[in-house]
Amino acid sequence: MFNSLRQKIEEFIHSTENTIDKKFDLSPETRVKSIIKSKIRLSEKDIEEILWKFQLDLIQNDVAVETTEGILERLRNKLLHEEIERGKIHEFVMNSLREILLEVLTPDEEIDIIERIKNSEKPFKIVFFGVNGSGKTTTVAKIAKFLMDNNLSVVFAAADTFRAGAIEQIEKHGKNLGVRTIAHQRGADAAAVVYDAIEHAKARHIDVVLADTAGRMQTNFNLMEEMKKICRVNKPHLRIFVADALTGNDAVEQARRFDNDVGIDAVILTKMDSTEKGGAALSIINETRKPIIFIGTGQGYEDLKKFEKEWFVDRIL
Repeated sequence: MFNSLRQKIEEFIHSTENTIDKKFDLSPETRVKSIIKSKIRLSEKDIEEILWKFQLDLIQNDVAVETTEGILERLRNKLLHEEIERGKIHEFVMNSLREILLEVLTPDEEIDIIERIKNSEKPFKIVFFGVNGSGKTTTVAKIAKFLMDNNLSVVFAAADTFRAGAIEQIEKHGKNLGVRTIAHQRGADAAAVVYDAIEHAKARHIDVVLADTAGRMQTNFNLMEEMKKICRVNKPHLRIFVADALTGNDAVEQARRFDNDVGIDAVILTKMDSTEKGGAALSIINETRKPIIFIGTGQGYEDLKKFEKEWFVDRIL
């Protein structure tokens, strides 16, 4: 996981060290005098080439252009405006990158899903958005398992009434987990399905309603109108966008579009175990300012990990 991004960062740090070493490779007769000057300052010319290459490396690792530019601008300011102690170049660049990446990965609001559920009225309503193939329905099932492990009761709303087999898929997960699924026939009003699931939860004192929705492309006007209606009628407490890490910048654009058209509160990034890049996480948080609350790390119901920015940065540095 993240091997490619880590490799490119290591190459950048090595290139920075080499550039500084070459610039300050003093002749023997001046070396003694240089001891007095223990700190150095770089110029724009010194770092222009290595920053350009690093920019391409980040983009190739699924970091969006806007996010890449923000990272490089912060990094440029640190390299140009702070004195670097000789012999501690590697440490300085690493610490600078760590600080910058942690800033990028800090959303406008952190969300602890368990605390939010416990402190809200019941049933707590969560609607999941995402395009087909992102692992949305499986993620709904993983969240159900996570909530039940935390002593919360759950019901599914099969609100993907558009795709053939979608209702059967969520019902199968429900049977595996012992969760009731509220469903209508294919082509039914998705908002009505969620409404009925909420009423079912109220009648049986169920804590959480998890609504799986249709997943056509984010450019589909009818899909967005359907999502808006689901939210308008049912007023979910939490709107979660499920993104596929393997799709890179497409996932960023999808998240941005869903947020602009419908509004999202948080993101779950799936298939993180299958990518060596990792840039999608940086970009989604930076571009939407929404938190990534979980990442998918496999196909099992337990393969769901809370996203922690410190853990993420440690993995790539």
